Amino acid sequence: MPFSLSTPKDPAEAFRLLVAGRPGETALLAGGTALLRDLDEGQNHATHLISLRKLPWNRHAWKGEALEIGSTEPLRTLENDPLVRARLPGLHQAIEAVGSVALRHRATLGGNLGRASPASDLIPVLLALEALVNLRSPRGQRVVDIEQFIISSRQTAREPDELIESVSIPRALPSAYVWQRVRPSNDISQVGVAVALGPPPGRWRVALGGVSPRPVRLPEAEEALVSRRPSEAEVELAAQAAARHAPFVTDRRATEGYRRRLVTTLVRRAVRSTAEHRARRAGPKGGR
Repeated sequence: MPFSLSTPKDPAEAFRLLVAGRPGETALLAGGTALLRDLDEGQNHATHLISLRKLPWNRHAWKGEALEIGSTEPLRTLENDPLVRARLPGLHQAIEAVGSVALRHRATLGGNLGRASPASDLIPVLLALEALVNLRSPRGQRVVDIEQFIISSRQTAREPDELIESVSIPRALPSAYVWQRVRPSNDISQVGVAVALGPPPGRWRVALGGVSPRPVRLPEAEEALVSRRPSEAEVELAAQAAARHAPFVTDRRATEGYRRRLVTTLVRRAVRSTAEHRARRAGPKGGR
């Protein structure tokens, strides 16, 4: 399908184009790794694309233990930051799970969030890390918790005149992301499990992707984990709680029963990995 392309150089120009566009006929182009495929396959019928690549949001910055990620920064740049690997292993693992190296040179966090795929590898770890989405419009700026931002499959809380400017992760936490898919790369996860730990000490977050119309937090699994270094009994309780309470679906990628078994195994792995990372960070004085 033919389309026109605009490449605004500043947010003000992008807002003018966005407001002037007709609903359903205008689409935002971040990395383009999903949008261009959707256009080619007829899943998106936009006739005017607004590229965000030249907006001044192509960077990330650490402020102490907090990390702010610009919405148009390629995932590969973020992946290559050694501090991301060391301080936020779950985020780093989730980025590595996205497609291939070539794809990550183009794909962006803002594009991933805007598409809100149920099988996103990035959204579960952002849920576990309690990330905040920073939105900007001609009316000003507002901040939305990631859990409220993702509404359903391909549906977010972004208003028609808003752009995703950045994503803020309030603090670096011990974390992990593990996933299962049919093929190692360039495929969609059947299940993805993200786990993060503290603060306060002993507070766990468990999130799943690929199991329902939107990635979800699992408070029942979180409540089963009561210590910073959980026992095998705690780990098993959390894994079984996740398998019982996650809103599983059956689709062409996996059955509900298969996903339930997968989640049990992946939650065990993610919790153990997170506890090990926390122990390494705490050093010999770290305890329960």
